[in-house]
Amino acid sequence: MPKHFEQAPGLHHEPVPETEGFVFNQTMLRVKDPQKSLDFYSRVLGMRLVRKLDFPEMKFTLYFLGYLDERQASTVPTDDAYRTTYTFGREAMLELTHNWGTENDDDFAYHNGNDQPQGFGHIGIAVPDVYSACDRFEALHVDFVKKPDDGQMKGLAFIKDPDGYWIEILQPDMLEYQRKD
Repeated sequence: MPKHFEQAPGLHHEPVPETEGFVFNQTMLRVKDPQKSLDFYSRVLGMRLVRKLDFPEMKFTLYFLGYLDERQASTVPTDDAYRTTYTFGREAMLELTHNWGTENDDDFAYHNGNDQPQGFGHIGIAVPDVYSACDRFEALHVDFVKKPDDGQMKGLAFIKDPDGYWIEILQPDMLEYQRKD
């Protein structure tokens, strides 16, 4: 069986046994005000805070959020040490990093990666129905970069979090659905 499912220049095609067991664990975003960001990611996007780690000597806090259904949530260890190991062993966590004091500086802002010079682009959240999700976001007064039917790419949206980071809202079967028309 081939290693990759598509072809592209630069791909290494041989197995790399030394990387067996590697897991893509997290994407980190720096946030100005954790209270606003935690509200957004937990209430608007429905994520759960799995682990919070304070580093007082370095004056920052890490918040690890993810999507867990009730069954998955029931398996999360209650012991802090075991929950830390669990957090660093699972896939697709969002790490919000708060450097203490930024919330008190009205002029402070992080670069969102999409303004010039461009770098980081966005994170993506898959939803069952992009249109109903976006109706809810609109009712919650979430800032949109792109609504589902704006522009040439139909059926996907981009919203902004409190720090201006872009979040793509996509429906996994949308391209397949659009091809049937």
